[in-house]
Amino acid sequence: MTTAPLLTGGPGSFERQIGDHDFARFQALVHREIGIYLGETKRCLLVGRLSRRLRDLGLGSFAEYYAQVESDPEERIRMFDAISTNETRFFREPAHFQLLKEQILPRWRSEADEGRRPRSLRVWSAASSTGEEAYSLAMTLLRSFPAGAGWEIEILGTDISTRVLDVARQAIWPLERSREIPEADLKSFMLRGFGPEEGMMKAGPEIRSLVHFHRLNLMDDVYPGIGEIDLLFCRNVLIYFDAPTKEAVVSRLLRHLAPSGYLFLGHAESLSSMAVPVRSVVATVYAKSGSGTAARSRT
Repeated sequence: MTTAPLLTGGPGSFERQIGDHDFARFQALVHREIGIYLGETKRCLLVGRLSRRLRDLGLGSFAEYYAQVESDPEERIRMFDAISTNETRFFREPAHFQLLKEQILPRWRSEADEGRRPRSLRVWSAASSTGEEAYSLAMTLLRSFPAGAGWEIEILGTDISTRVLDVARQAIWPLERSREIPEADLKSFMLRGFGPEEGMMKAGPEIRSLVHFHRLNLMDDVYPGIGEIDLLFCRNVLIYFDAPTKEAVVSRLLRHLAPSGYLFLGHAESLSSMAVPVRSVVATVYAKSGSGTAARSRT
């Protein structure tokens, strides 16, 4: 999965209040930059999330903080980090992984054996959060295409939050997350911490070598470094966008989807109302319109 900038949680106690004018300015900035509309019900939550930044910077008002965010791109990134809540877990929405294991990946393996597609796969976790989705995909792919089978696999993980990307790169999580991972994958691909890392687990080198992370904002006009993608996971992100933003983001995502590729959305998301060139494969999984099962050649 999956991550999306979303203000949630209790408001707590706040030292400051934000006026209508400043709240409206933050509303516009957040919507313009990351596509999220903060309604009036999010006012207290915005205050709660940003008050620490004001304290850290020694600022006395949200007007001062807005001026700094507007002039300092690095502080703008820190602001988005502060207001982002990133929910994810290993093998979230198991039906997607079942579809991969039982239908898509076996078919691609057969096509490669017949010389109808290259032995290479590029996968994009477009809202990777702390990395669980990307590493779940790595485990799934290595089960179908084990090391030594001649397949080249690359998994890209992107997110707008630098904070969660740091966690994803470290690939260390609380051991309690291991309950979400199938036992065979847990034994094959994860390492258990000892000593100072007791109670933690770490992704093993075999799956870490497949996954690379970098920061990317889905609101940008272009997505540099992505290229053509076979499996595109963008789950539980579109639900936080308004209709025009959803369609614009999906259109940009589809530029990178290979003719034989698949786009995976979250369980509450659909493209049925959008004017985008896709066909439904199963619920929440899409392919480009007119594309069949045969893969393209990359030669």
